[in-house]
Amino acid sequence: MLDNLNWWEIAALLLLALLIFGDRLPAVINDGLRMVRNLRAMARNATGDLSRELGTDIQLEDLHPKAFIRKHLLSEEDEQAIRKPLQSMYDNIRQDVGGVHEDLKEVAKQADLRTNGARPATATGGAPTPAPAPRPSYDDAT
Repeated sequence: MLDNLNWWEIAALLLLALLIFGDRLPAVINDGLRMVRNLRAMARNATGDLSRELGTDIQLEDLHPKAFIRKHLLSEEDEQAIRKPLQSMYDNIRQDVGGVHEDLKEVAKQADLRTNGARPATATGGAPTPAPAPRPSYDDAT
C-alpha cells in the first residue's frame, strides 16, 4: 500500500497529521482502525450470507461477475465448449493479421527508395536531389 512512499514522505505525513489533529491523533487513529475492522466484518458477513444462500463456498475475490460465473455456474466442460469456437476464430484472425502485416512489410520494402537504388531526378532535368534522411519505421521501433 505504501510502496511508492519513501521514509521522508511518511515522516512528513505523520508530522502533518500531528499538526492537524494534535492531541486527538490517537483517538483519530483508533476511529480509523475501528472503521476498517467494521468494514472487514461486514464484507465477511456478506460473503458468509451469500455462501449460505447459494450453498457454495464463496470468497470475496469470487464476487467479480466473471469469476463468479466461471467458478460457480459453469463446469470445466461447459467452459471448454464455449472457448473452442472462439479459439478457432481467434487463431484465424491472428493468421490473417499476420499475413497483412507481412504484405505491408513487403510493400514498404518495395516503396523504399534506398532498397530500389533509384534516385528521383529534379523536375528541371538538373542534377538529382539527395534522398531524404531515412526515417525509422514503426517495425524497427517495435
